[in-house]
Amino acid sequence: MQPRNDRQRLIVVGNGMAGINTVEQILKLAPNAYEITVFGSEPYPNYNRIQLSYVLEKSKSIDEIILNSREWYAENGIGLHTGTTVTQIDTTAKTVTTSDGAATPYDKLILATGSKPFMLPVPGADKQGIVGFRDIADCETMLEAAGKYRKAAVIGGGLLGLEAAKGLLKLGMDVTVVHLLGELMERQLDPTASHLLQQELELQGLKFAMGQKTEAFLGDERVSGIRFGDGTTLEAEFVVMAVGIRPNVELARASGIMTNRGILVDDLLRTSADGVYAVGECNEHRGVSYGLVAPLFEQGAVLVKHLCGVDTAPYAGSVVSTQLKISGVEVFSAGEFMDASDLTVVRMHDEWRRIYKKVLIRGGVIVGGVLVGDSSQSARLQQWIRTGAVMNDEYHAIVMGTAAAPAGAGAAELADEEIVCGCNGVTKKMIVDAIRERELTTVDEIKLATGATRSCGGCKPVVEQILKLTLGDKYDSAAAKQAGICDCTPLSRDEVVAAIKEKGLITSKEVRYALDWNNKEGCSKCRPALNYYLGMIWPQEHADEKDSRFVNERMHGNIQKDGTFGVVPRMYGGVTTPEDLRLIADVAVKYNVKLVKVTGGQRLDLLGVKREDLPAIWSDLGMPSGYAYAKALRTVKTCVGSQFCRFGTKDSMGMGIVLEKKYERLDMPAKFKMAVNGCPRNCAESSTKDIGIVGNEGAWEIYVGGNGGIKARLAELLCKVKTDDELIEIVSAFMQYYRETGKYLERTSDWIERIGLDKVKAVIVEDAAGRKTLADRMEAALERVREPWQEILDNPNLRERLFGEIRIPAGGPKD
Repeated sequence: MQPRNDRQRLIVVGNGMAGINTVEQILKLAPNAYEITVFGSEPYPNYNRIQLSYVLEKSKSIDEIILNSREWYAENGIGLHTGTTVTQIDTTAKTVTTSDGAATPYDKLILATGSKPFMLPVPGADKQGIVGFRDIADCETMLEAAGKYRKAAVIGGGLLGLEAAKGLLKLGMDVTVVHLLGELMERQLDPTASHLLQQELELQGLKFAMGQKTEAFLGDERVSGIRFGDGTTLEAEFVVMAVGIRPNVELARASGIMTNRGILVDDLLRTSADGVYAVGECNEHRGVSYGLVAPLFEQGAVLVKHLCGVDTAPYAGSVVSTQLKISGVEVFSAGEFMDASDLTVVRMHDEWRRIYKKVLIRGGVIVGGVLVGDSSQSARLQQWIRTGAVMNDEYHAIVMGTAAAPAGAGAAELADEEIVCGCNGVTKKMIVDAIRERELTTVDEIKLATGATRSCGGCKPVVEQILKLTLGDKYDSAAAKQAGICDCTPLSRDEVVAAIKEKGLITSKEVRYALDWNNKEGCSKCRPALNYYLGMIWPQEHADEKDSRFVNERMHGNIQKDGTFGVVPRMYGGVTTPEDLRLIADVAVKYNVKLVKVTGGQRLDLLGVKREDLPAIWSDLGMPSGYAYAKALRTVKTCVGSQFCRFGTKDSMGMGIVLEKKYERLDMPAKFKMAVNGCPRNCAESSTKDIGIVGNEGAWEIYVGGNGGIKARLAELLCKVKTDDELIEIVSAFMQYYRETGKYLERTSDWIERIGLDKVKAVIVEDAAGRKTLADRMEAALERVREPWQEILDNPNLRERLFGEIRIPAGGPKD
């Protein structure tokens, strides 16, 4: 090891992704060249800022987005000063001074001060409840607000604004995105793509106020609303400003370093001061300041080689690309995106599937592209744009979906220094080296070793291609794709359930700690799954963890595209009375319900109910919840059967009511539907239900595993029984066996295909003793179910937490 006093002193101002990625690469290229000191204003070690939206939606914890722990700094001999702000640089004496007055000398200095959110200079902008969205502190403020307030506004329809809005929506807030222009993400998308994106987000529950200029913020000390330029107002108890960012140049400017919009740098990232460099969002190169992650890694790669005395091509700018990190929304943009007279445009727009693809070509060369609804070819498209690929028939067929990409072709075409994971700055060579040196065989192992796929996951297909290309004949597709129930653990569903039983684990927290979860807080995938598995295994001991449930289940209503809710009261077996119909009609009128819809499950759906009206409407109805939002029994559809139908051989309505009353409210791995027919004419559509029952020749035929949804599947005959008691025991055993062996969110149609109908018959039909045991466990589970609407009406604290101060009509809740 070279003595420390022979090393040059390198100070990095800024503990974010740009500065620390540069440090990481210096340690790899010339580990003994510098004595490194890092100053960061935030109290945290280096974390992944682009994952703040995941922290906001509670799918990741703060600890999970930490990129480099404090131990990492110590192990690499780096002096880390968190919560410390550098206030002055003496470029002559080559020292930096911090807010506590301490001065530290340097030989080389890297400015990686990042950017700040732009706050609109309008009246009332300093009121309480108005924040930017740039760091962990902002994220914590937003999480706290979501627990206290209901109506939020996000100003700015760009990348960051939409991610903030979706995060607040997932926390149960009523969110409106306010945007000055008429199209979302207008700096990355053309109007067609923008409108498709808006439609998709509206379906997910976001509201939009487009073409609106924010003129002032209303309220006293705390914001209560927004006044627009046209005089209209929007109620808002919490406001997030996401209208743009500004390079953080204050320190450089105060220290006499040349700045414009950003800190001015040349092609080697040098500033106007000797020995001072700037990397990332804080700088301005050839008139451009980049606000995305990939360019900062490309800048860092050039700067590192220069600092380590390695020959390097100068930094010539970046081809930027954008990928929206919102679940259920696929949006990608790279290079040029607007039509122009000198461009040839290849375009495909499928309105039914909401898919839009566009590739822009200049002089035969691919220069840009937009993908909405299907971003599977985003990595290849970005690669073609970066390398100046010439459009040909093969490329056209691949991106437009008329031909499959050759296996591994994309990875083979990548240069070694090409960045594969833009979120974490991981190149193809880094991945290949890790595979060979550490003998990696799975994408998850690559993620742990290099960080690739650790963030948004958009690069996962390319990483798998590189794995396959590198391993060649040794590649095992099954092993490579094997994964745990989520990214928090390598354990499968069966391994987790076995450990819960063996170790007697009762809470999700116990599971995550006892089984050594990577993220001890869990994520949006494993938290609801663990809550279900624990409740299924320990129906008496486990207390339901409501915070781990999806928002519809927490609110006990289906959230709609406009932020209102659907309320579906039970109608057992699809049967009602004139009195109940009159009551539903009166309630619908009283609460200005927008639409009353007869559902496919023979019930009435009251659509357009305001969140704050939910408890009151439940109280006025005095009916049990229809569980239209839950992973539970939704409906038991029936025909009129032998009571009225001239073809009916069995009392289908009577049996349907018995079954629905027996199994309602019971948690299941996924939504569960049943139907009972009084004869084989199938008027209740038993053939497409999880359990379909058909009266035939004085007996009951039981069909299982049907699905009428996206993946349609006809139910298969399980068995035939003669008595009602036999029927109920078979149904109980089947449902309990599914509850105990199904994966969370796995419908019975997929479950039966996975384990096989013969296995189900052996357990449920052929093993009488085993069937009785399963039915008994079902009875134990049923003893613990509660009516959710009534539970909230009876619990003022829970009602206040979910809905605020809600007045219940005089007379209190109905029985």
